Amino acid sequence: MSAQSLRNVTPADRHRPVPWKLAAVLAGALGLAAASAFVGHPVGTAALPDTAQNADKHRGPDPDDDHGRGRGHRGDADDIAAGQAVFRYDTYGDEQQWTARLRMHEVLESAVDPLTALALGLKVDVDAMPDEVIDAIEVGAVDLSDPATTLALIQLDAVVGVVGTVESVDGRERLTRVGITCALCHSTVDDSFAPGIGHRLDGWPNGDLDPGAIIAASPAVPAADKAVYQSWGPGKYDPRFNIDGKNTPLVIPPAFGLAKVKSETYTAEGPVSYWNQYVAVTQMGGHGSFHDEKLGIHIVQNPDLVKHKLGVLRDYQFSLETPAPPAGSFDPAAARRGKAVFSGAGRCATCHIPSVYTDINRGVLHAPAETGMDPAYALRTTTKKYRTTPLRALGSHAPYFHDGSARTLDDVVQHYDTVLRLGLTAAQKQDLVEFLKSL
Repeated sequence: MSAQSLRNVTPADRHRPVPWKLAAVLAGALGLAAASAFVGHPVGTAALPDTAQNADKHRGPDPDDDHGRGRGHRGDADDIAAGQAVFRYDTYGDEQQWTARLRMHEVLESAVDPLTALALGLKVDVDAMPDEVIDAIEVGAVDLSDPATTLALIQLDAVVGVVGTVESVDGRERLTRVGITCALCHSTVDDSFAPGIGHRLDGWPNGDLDPGAIIAASPAVPAADKAVYQSWGPGKYDPRFNIDGKNTPLVIPPAFGLAKVKSETYTAEGPVSYWNQYVAVTQMGGHGSFHDEKLGIHIVQNPDLVKHKLGVLRDYQFSLETPAPPAGSFDPAAARRGKAVFSGAGRCATCHIPSVYTDINRGVLHAPAETGMDPAYALRTTTKKYRTTPLRALGSHAPYFHDGSARTLDDVVQHYDTVLRLGLTAAQKQDLVEFLKSL
């Protein structure tokens, strides 16, 4: 099957179960699409054009305003469905960043190896692959060495978090525009077909992504910046490097289980819609406006393709519930003992207050020294402090702490035992770890 034939397959035809023997073949076929598709988050926000005629009148997001939706607001089914579409497929016009400035469409067409893609953590939505495509891959009828296959697969929406436009230019199919969506970093797949290929898991952090390495592939990025991006590694991103030039990358956090949590980010700067607007405009490079006097950011772009979508996006994010721990992933008896340690000798519940396991709902923030955290990132923010992370589905998203400095839950427990001088026994530590796995 040629790349042109792939384009003629309707995405409405859904995927059927396929034997695991196809994994290597499909990984190669889809990898090329995925690799250049994930272009991480953008750089060079300072270059964003100001097209507004009334910039002085634009006030941007109020950190205390969440577009009329209070913490208890639950969107109806239509709002949630609209929010899901925004989360998965809306680029907010960020093609101006990834195409016009970073020229990632050129990288996609000419310089991305298929095997590199899955190694960089790109994910493929198996439900976007029609039967005919799967069948063609199975019999070896798809040219896996042809970059045109990449473009065809992007047209099928098979790459999570990537939206592209393919057009015929001088008789050749060309990728003329490419952009990214929220799902790129904040979705993964269940690996039901093969590693990196499966059904979507929205809200789960993609700890396999290497955004810095992808951004560094852009021909528009200066050498000095490339070195910084290449230093981040998988699952980490610095949402302020293009603002202040400092480098303290963060672990990409989960976006599920936040409906009852007052502030969603590591340093509790505004409600979720404030942060979504910040990321969409200053990081993804979307065509919208953002203003924060404390951060010294004032970006105005008309028309604003971001702000009116924030309400339904928030509704969808708040509909994403914390997944239950997999069966057999923890010892129930040890977890019951660990719960007592959590509330007692471990002193964990002092800050990680059930049922959301955080004290941010009481307005509490913590100086880095209180818990032995590296202060570097907090000092770059408006609060200068860290929020107590709400504990949820901990077994699914290592590493831990804002900077990933704890590789395992054992490391987390040992850190606090040392910093807070708890004096826990080895048995208490192990029981506590089992309890954390159960959340």
